Amino acid sequence: MNKACVGWPLWRGALSAALLQRFGEESLAPQKVRIMGRLSYLLAWFGGCVSIGTFTMGSSVVGSLNLIQATLAIAIGCFVIGVALVLNGAAGYKYGIPFMVQARSAFGFAGTRLPGLVRAVPAIVWYGFQSWIGAGALNMVSATLFGFDNLVFFFVAFQFLQIGLSVMGFQGIKWLENVGSAFILASLVYMFYSTVQRYGDELSGSLLTMQGPWGLPFWSATMLFLGIYSTMILNVSDYAREHKHGTGPGLLTTIYSMSILPCTLFMGLIGYMVSEATGVADPIQVFANAVDNTPLLMTTLLFIAFAQVTTNVLNNVVPPTYVLMDVFKLKFRPATVIVGLLAFATFPWKLVSEDSAAGLQVFVQTYSAFLGPIFAILVVDYYLIRKRTLNLEHLYDANGPYQGVNYAALIATAIGAVVALNVSSVSWYASLIPAGLSYYLLMQYWGPCQRFRR
Repeated sequence: MNKACVGWPLWRGALSAALLQRFGEESLAPQKVRIMGRLSYLLAWFGGCVSIGTFTMGSSVVGSLNLIQATLAIAIGCFVIGVALVLNGAAGYKYGIPFMVQARSAFGFAGTRLPGLVRAVPAIVWYGFQSWIGAGALNMVSATLFGFDNLVFFFVAFQFLQIGLSVMGFQGIKWLENVGSAFILASLVYMFYSTVQRYGDELSGSLLTMQGPWGLPFWSATMLFLGIYSTMILNVSDYAREHKHGTGPGLLTTIYSMSILPCTLFMGLIGYMVSEATGVADPIQVFANAVDNTPLLMTTLLFIAFAQVTTNVLNNVVPPTYVLMDVFKLKFRPATVIVGLLAFATFPWKLVSEDSAAGLQVFVQTYSAFLGPIFAILVVDYYLIRKRTLNLEHLYDANGPYQGVNYAALIATAIGAVVALNVSSVSWYASLIPAGLSYYLLMQYWGPCQRFRR
């Protein structure tokens, strides 16, 4: 076996468990020591799934779905997410391997650059975007309470705060998410209560009695809420490898679904109800319109800022960090610092402008077209091709049978992406069968792919 294999000696037990438990000492090696039990894992996902974009998703279904349909669409979307996370996270959970290692059997060592880019680039862009939103919330608090108004200062400080938290690795992520979950849940419950108190009477008639469709618009709505977390479905193994053994697929599906559902439900319905009543869809304005005094407004703005931290360190730092570790053979800590610095280069102050809105939408639609196909390929590879049995030596041997590129995966990804781009309203769903089926057939019958079946 190649002695340069990343982290392989760790899997063989060359280093002690204590070293593996240190802050920021993450590696691409199969995880030997796991730090998250069921409750801790649920809370980590809960704290990391506070996406401000959920407000916008809730606002987007105003006029097409009634309140019951919107609630059901959110619930179905979260359940589908839970199932997808279990399916694609099974390899990481069983073997303790991260996403970039998992993808080697399907895409090849060199071919993993494609799924790595599809996951890493959007993460860095959203890292910068959400940091700007968080900094804006802090700046508004400062300007209101202290008269100090300097958005650039708060953005730089906010970004370096997140970098400092990120270099602590999963030990730091675990405690940040677990402790922060209580504040997030309390804030969301109160915000939902305030929204119902303020707008309930004027909305009860129209939102409950409105006849909404149950066809394509309804299922498109489920995909809107599913799509918020579709990037995380790809790299779920990065997190599953930290979860202790002993949780079956059914219970794990429940953990994923119930961790994501509360945040998505509260935030989606707040955005839905406030937009219906006021016509406002901007995240900060949604919160601002739901409260009627300064202390409450300050609380909600601090919630926005805190939510960006918990979401960024889990969802937008870890994926590109592991990509950099795999491609450039970096350690975890310097890789997280580079990711944080790259977020500056996304120029988030440009992304939030009206002139950039159309371009940002095209960007989201483009990378989203690849998420479903890559997910389908990874699932087919693990369950149908590998029969849930991976060869770890091959996964860590750059000169072994998985070297280079598996063109079956690239072709299947392209086929699924074409379908997704032509059925944008349900792109994730529509891309699964074309991508998965084409990959399976190519792996079964195309000669150049046969070495990847080992």
